[in-house]
Amino acid sequence: MVVAALAGAMALVTPCRAAPEEIQVYMDEMDQPGHFGLDTHINDVTAGTPTDDYPGQQQALHRLRITPEFSYGITSDLEAGLYLPLATLDGQGRLDPGGVKTRLKFIAPRRPGQNWWWGANFEIGHVNHKLDINPWNAELKGIVGTRLGKWTLAENANVDFVVSGPAAHSPEVEFDTRVAYAMTRKVSLGIESYNGTGTFAHFGAVRDSDQAIYAVADLDLGHWALNLGVGHGYGTNADRTIVKAIVSLPLERIMGRRNAVD
Repeated sequence: MVVAALAGAMALVTPCRAAPEEIQVYMDEMDQPGHFGLDTHINDVTAGTPTDDYPGQQQALHRLRITPEFSYGITSDLEAGLYLPLATLDGQGRLDPGGVKTRLKFIAPRRPGQNWWWGANFEIGHVNHKLDINPWNAELKGIVGTRLGKWTLAENANVDFVVSGPAAHSPEVEFDTRVAYAMTRKVSLGIESYNGTGTFAHFGAVRDSDQAIYAVADLDLGHWALNLGVGHGYGTNADRTIVKAIVSLPLERIMGRRNAVD
């Protein structure tokens, strides 16, 4: 009877979400048809409050997340992605593979001269119990954005929902925003914000949701690129200071060089 009561309570309460495996506002970047890409997502919670949402949860504080994201251009408008593994390195130095996630991204065709875009991204993945009490989760993301001279503005509307697990809850809604300014052709600076707005059942509950804001820099380093950011969590977000990076490597160029050496 006690177990049933606890299960019922967990189904009604949405746990606080720690820093995810990727911290990124999706824009219009796509692999060319038939080409591969590799982005490595890295983030670390350097300051915050330990959480205990459920027994066996891995603490986000001082946890390093390293997630390679392999991508492939199916067509000019459609791209597939695979996050493998969703690896974590906790404060005691223990490495855990974490899980796997796949995605499909669509960006609508644009007319000549059109400087704005729209699209969608769908993700589904499986993680171990240390990362989420619900093993199977999915996300549907709406994508819009524009470039106005040196300015770039992008917005994502995310709906996160439980596919399978013991603590199912109403889908969560989050809006992610990016505003960036190109200082040079190779360097841009900006702000990214990630704002939870509650669930379908309690939409608009901003005070009861995770919030975060980041100062970011994007560097074009020729054949590879680097996104760096330092963020502050607030609202119900227990992660107060988060450092993130996305390293975009020329996967096909690297593979080509290895083949040449072999």
